[in-house]
Amino acid sequence: MSNKKTSVLDIQQAKVEGRKLVMLTAYDYPIGLLADQAEIDMVLVGDSLGMVVMGLDGTVEVTVENMIHHIKAVVRGCKGPLVIGDMPFMSYNTSIREAIHNAGRLMKEGGCDAIKLEGGLNFAPAVESIAKAGIPVQGHIGLTPQTASALGGFKMQGKDAAAAMQIIDDARGLQDAGVFSIVLEAVPAPLGKLVSEAVTVPIIGIGAGPDVDGQVLVTHDMVGLFDKFVPKFVKQYTQIRTIILDAMKAYKKDVQDVAFPGPEHSFKMPAETLAQLKAMIEN
Repeated sequence: MSNKKTSVLDIQQAKVEGRKLVMLTAYDYPIGLLADQAEIDMVLVGDSLGMVVMGLDGTVEVTVENMIHHIKAVVRGCKGPLVIGDMPFMSYNTSIREAIHNAGRLMKEGGCDAIKLEGGLNFAPAVESIAKAGIPVQGHIGLTPQTASALGGFKMQGKDAAAAMQIIDDARGLQDAGVFSIVLEAVPAPLGKLVSEAVTVPIIGIGAGPDVDGQVLVTHDMVGLFDKFVPKFVKQYTQIRTIILDAMKAYKKDVQDVAFPGPEHSFKMPAETLAQLKAMIEN
């Protein structure tokens, strides 16, 4: 396993070399450690933790404090991957000053290597200011979950030529503002290819087809742990939820049948000590 820390420059160089980038989410130390051992390029501590970890209906309620808490845990396990902290809803929307302040908190208090924020050209000034402050920024366009209600729900974006052109313009605008890469979510596969060709920064797809510069999935979706819904663009590589559920049921049965704990799971007491203790109890 490589001990080399992935940098922003490594991510950008991957596109030059034509090497596909791999990105996954993590919200805690164990998954962060596994991502490190799997030598994943980038690990996103996404505000999707609101749904898959906190049990919320969406990401809007996630706070900066929530993000810092989970970023800290992931960073402890991730020594090689580039760790990216998600800017939660309304943490960068009201002013550039606030955007820089909150981005700085994620890096200083959380310990991540970069931040990600959603939005296209409208947020280019915030992106530029954060980047100029020395904080690497990853963009996120197409379907932006924080504002999904304004987009008509969790639906594919860029369906017509005008909407698709806007996404390309957003990518170009974010590149000009200084992002080091862009997440492109839920767009037609041909559009994903065109966006990747339109900019020099890596495009990381999630439901954007194979012809982008890398892929990202929510780990809980990918391993079959989150069962509320499975997006069309998710491939489930295992069903860890079923494995855990079966283990819990087996444990419950063993406890009820007094099959657990067995002698191998129990501490012993010398017979003489036990006899003395019983005598003390009786007296």
